Amino acid sequence: MTDIDVKVRFKGYVPEKLPSGEVRHRVRVEGNPKRRIRIPVGPEHPTFSEHYYAARAGSTVDAPPAPPPVARYSADELIQDYLAWIESQVLAKLMSPLTLKQRKSLLTRAMDVTDDQGDRIGSLHVDLPPEAFVLIRDSWAGRTAQADNTLKGLSAAYKWGIERRRVSVNPVAGVRKVHISKGGATPWSADDLKAFLQAHGKGTTARRWLFLAMFTAGRISDTVKHGRKHEVTRDGRLWLDWQPQKRGSAFVSIPIAPQLLEELRAPTVEGATYLLSQHGRPYRTPESLRRMIQAWTAQAGLTGRSQHGVRKAMGELLAEAGCTQHQIMSVMAHTKPATSAIYTENADRRRMAALAMDGIRHVVF
Repeated sequence: MTDIDVKVRFKGYVPEKLPSGEVRHRVRVEGNPKRRIRIPVGPEHPTFSEHYYAARAGSTVDAPPAPPPVARYSADELIQDYLAWIESQVLAKLMSPLTLKQRKSLLTRAMDVTDDQGDRIGSLHVDLPPEAFVLIRDSWAGRTAQADNTLKGLSAAYKWGIERRRVSVNPVAGVRKVHISKGGATPWSADDLKAFLQAHGKGTTARRWLFLAMFTAGRISDTVKHGRKHEVTRDGRLWLDWQPQKRGSAFVSIPIAPQLLEELRAPTVEGATYLLSQHGRPYRTPESLRRMIQAWTAQAGLTGRSQHGVRKAMGELLAEAGCTQHQIMSVMAHTKPATSAIYTENADRRRMAALAMDGIRHVVF
């Protein structure tokens, strides 16, 4: 994709090439096309969208000056251009803003790691040896999940560079990952649910969140946005329809359980979403809701419990109830049977073990 291809995505963006060869970046104010606001960076820069949308609204962004240009053919240059490409994909709604946020944080940190000569990795030539990425990985010490996510992002950047003939090989490919999964989020038990519901009575936002998380088996990125706009009536029955925020997830359409509907209709104050903050406004981000969940679970005497733990518990409950892989996939927005098989295989093994033991219970030795 050329620079011109990217620029035409931004309505009102008017680049002007000066006699010096430099480009002046200006944006027409929406609703007042005669007024143009100059912004300091173009579409290739990671902060472009922030400046662009501010200018379209008639204002400017108070931000530090753009960093000096990076060295040609350096690792810094590859990572900077890769992040700018991700931002263009986010603006085109082809990638998640969360992906951009995570990779910008991890890869920027990776480039700042210094080698045994005291040189920044990012300042070195882009054709780095695998040892450089071992150094980056090891710089995370015991934070192994972050180390592996950094390697994943660096590998993606080099694959991006290979497609564009910026590099010829991916030196990250052979670097060993170090994170050992401990099973992820802890599934909620029946006792956990009882403790939470005892601490948070009917009509509370905390209780409404739990019922919404349970009876949709959704991710927190979806729960924070759920509202009446997602309700659909089919054959006299009320459904929730939504496209999950996680990229690659299947569209979800599930009937609203009576217990959930009762909780959703309990509040006297309603807004754009089912869950409102103490100020009566929707939670702005999944992270803001996540912080409240931590507070609510702590009030119930629970530790280490999360919405993803509710989701895992529902997956196990559906499997124990005899639901098929495809039924669980429909509820949990999975697109691959192997993902739902994690739940069904464990339940099937327990059922088979029970049948096996029942078959020998009359054997006398």
